[in-house]
Amino acid sequence: MARMISPPHSLATGVGALPHTDPARACSDVLSIFPGFPYIPTLPDRGQLEGIVFNDSEQLPGRLIREDRLLFDRTRDQTAAMEQIYMDYVEGNFAPYALHKDYASAFIEMTGRSLAGTQYLKCQVTGPVTFGMQVVDAGKRPIYYDSQIADVLSKMIALKARWCENEMKTKNGVHETLVVLNEPYLASLGSSVVPLDHAMVKAGWEDIASLVEGGLGVHCCSNTDWKFVLELNPSVVSFDAYTTAKEFLLYTDAVISYLERGGVVAWGIVPAEYAVFSKETIDSLYEKYLAIRKQLCARIPEELFDAQSLITPSCGIRFADRNGSLAIMGAAREISRRIRAEQRG
Repeated sequence: MARMISPPHSLATGVGALPHTDPARACSDVLSIFPGFPYIPTLPDRGQLEGIVFNDSEQLPGRLIREDRLLFDRTRDQTAAMEQIYMDYVEGNFAPYALHKDYASAFIEMTGRSLAGTQYLKCQVTGPVTFGMQVVDAGKRPIYYDSQIADVLSKMIALKARWCENEMKTKNGVHETLVVLNEPYLASLGSSVVPLDHAMVKAGWEDIASLVEGGLGVHCCSNTDWKFVLELNPSVVSFDAYTTAKEFLLYTDAVISYLERGGVVAWGIVPAEYAVFSKETIDSLYEKYLAIRKQLCARIPEELFDAQSLITPSCGIRFADRNGSLAIMGAAREISRRIRAEQRG
């Protein structure tokens, strides 16, 4: 069963994608900027198979890749493949759900490095809602709307998440692992245009949380029903605080309750889009962060807020070159340094 991670005390880390195409350089850059809380980036610029959804699709029954799209093939009987996922889930047989180099080059690179003595290591996999809404059948219907396929999908992702944390623990030697579900489609919660069933979302989350042994978090870079998300009890909630902090703080009671029971908020206060980032300064971003902190700390101790917070970019970094990504990650590190210096002071 997934569990809360130990308080990170306002360390900085990254989120998802980097623009790098060299996995060794990407991992070295991450380790140099975020030594206290490193993460394993995804590298979608290396090719289609390393992009969101594609990178976690290798074991999907009925998978077809056609014209740069992921499709589900209903013309063939997928019963045996789906039953195998159910059996593997029940037995905890996660070995067949490994990530491979063509799909996750930075993951393979990072898990080849010894991080003994490092407290945390984080990675991400595509969440079942986003996965199921992006993959469609021949009728262009998202497979998430087929309850049986959605159920299989959550169990497949659970097995993949369990494999990831096992690799990080055994290969890297870290004390704590964090697997974050990348779920931008949670923005559709409550939508009449792209409806999502709350009970199905919760059931999928519980499938994954029951198999994962370390930390299990969620990232959504748009506004959503944050009360619902927080009540799922993820280890970490990661979001775009630069753009949507006001909406997130409409749920202040739920946020406070979440922090008090050991949850961590990853405040994505540094814009991940370089065109936006370049119009800010570290001072201006630090002031934005302090304004959020002040608002919540009117009702909770600063010690609690600082202990249960992470500082991150708002999302994955795609539209930048390597130097731009270093600047964005470096800004998150500097905001973290200032907050942590204040704590010590």
